[in-house]
Amino acid sequence: MWEDVRDARVPLVVCGHVPAYVRDVRAPLVVCRHVPAYVPGKIRRGPVDNLRRLRRDPGTLDRMAAQMHEAELDVRKPFSRADARRAGIPVRHLTSTRFRKLFYDLYIGADLAVTPAVLASAALRISPAGSHASHFTAAEIWGGVVPDQPLTHVSSPHGCTRSERQGVGSHETRRGSQVVVFRQLRVSSPEQTFIDLATELTLVDLVVLGDSLVKMRRTTTRQIVEAAVAWKGKGSRLARRAAHLVRAGVDSPMETRLRMLMVLAGLPEPVVNHIEYDAMGAWAKRFDLSYPDLLLIIEYDGRQHAEDDRQWGRDIDRREELDADGWRLIVVRSTGIYTEPGRTLERIVDAMRSCGARGLPRNLTSEWERYFPGR
Repeated sequence: MWEDVRDARVPLVVCGHVPAYVRDVRAPLVVCRHVPAYVPGKIRRGPVDNLRRLRRDPGTLDRMAAQMHEAELDVRKPFSRADARRAGIPVRHLTSTRFRKLFYDLYIGADLAVTPAVLASAALRISPAGSHASHFTAAEIWGGVVPDQPLTHVSSPHGCTRSERQGVGSHETRRGSQVVVFRQLRVSSPEQTFIDLATELTLVDLVVLGDSLVKMRRTTTRQIVEAAVAWKGKGSRLARRAAHLVRAGVDSPMETRLRMLMVLAGLPEPVVNHIEYDAMGAWAKRFDLSYPDLLLIIEYDGRQHAEDDRQWGRDIDRREELDADGWRLIVVRSTGIYTEPGRTLERIVDAMRSCGARGLPRNLTSEWERYFPGR
């Protein structure tokens, strides 16, 4: 077998090696160039011949060697049917479990995870020169949080014929757009991604995106504000408003939503990521959302139930410790944001008043109802 040929100086061997893309082990004889086992995902063309034919005509081996392609296919990157044919892979094999279809006439090895970057790389292969990943796809590449949607988005230069392939969302690159190269992929900058999605997202979802990009250290609150203020194109008004609401230190999208529920209702904005220190100056406690002057904590809890007795015990100890220090804790769950946002606001307002808050509005503004309709 070819696996036993370890001398790389042997250029050509006749063996019973079955190529990685051939699932049927009944394939007869393969003439191939030795490909070390440690090169993952590489397939070198190896014309299959019949042993009887080889014995009948000794010149067959020479002719097969002369016709052998040097083309090598890396199935870890998107490739077309034409690429597969050049590498000696029959087109019918592309429908096997060895490969995965990304878009029409674009495939990849089935063992590779299909990430936003992989989909963007495939979409850019069928897009005009100068195109780049943008909008939702760019946000996902940067690690930002955006609503789920089915398309892979690319933007192409003005005047180019944009791709109409199914599964690809095509846009025209707007004048002044900032494009960078990230991990060998052309993609909208984090700030440009935020601005582009101002035409696609609601105010709350846009702030969620901004908070998540800052959390991933792809940008800063200052850079987002500066980019939004400088942008004069479509979506600039919403981008500017959302940019001024982006905060650093936010742990989760639901914390952003809880904060926005309070802000859009006209309540004072809570402090994000407040840290309490002990008498020695060491870090003691951290609160996601709080009003330190009122000793009031607003906390989002995403758990559906207490995971175990030890966790429940830790929660009780923490609550008692906060009570001893004079802090009041309001816990909000997902139902308090999606199902009963009005009730959540009532709980927070009541707690603020009982903690001595002054200057609270008599009536909450109604803008929150637009983004948190409840049920």
